[in-house]
Amino acid sequence: MHDVAGWFKRSQDRIYSATAPLAEMEISSRLTAGTHAVEVPLEFRGIAELLLIGSYPAPSKDAAPCAILVLRPSAGEVTVLPQSWFTADKFDVGYQWITRVIRDPQTGRIIGGGIRIRDFELGKDGMMLERWLE
Repeated sequence: MHDVAGWFKRSQDRIYSATAPLAEMEISSRLTAGTHAVEVPLEFRGIAELLLIGSYPAPSKDAAPCAILVLRPSAGEVTVLPQSWFTADKFDVGYQWITRVIRDPQTGRIIGGGIRIRDFELGKDGMMLERWLE
């Protein structure tokens, strides 16, 4: 059996690992849309791109409650892409949510899926729904 990792800050998640992390970093959920410089530990700089999904402050039902974070560790930057199409006035946020995203290597567009929502493809800006996938 692996040890429970106790080094994850402010988390109630039960995560199991045999070793401690090599490095840690945090990205604020309060960053505005667009590209921002971030401090990236040396251990992560070999990664070209990592797509993350995070909550995003939504002041109204027609505002994005989540964002895709395009982390480029080698460049020391993150691009915040609020998901303007996925709003509480169009979806039952909390019952439905985005769980996974990847970049299509041929088109460069982000495709994803979720809980109780169909797979989707985003437009070139990465923030608006282009089409539902079959």
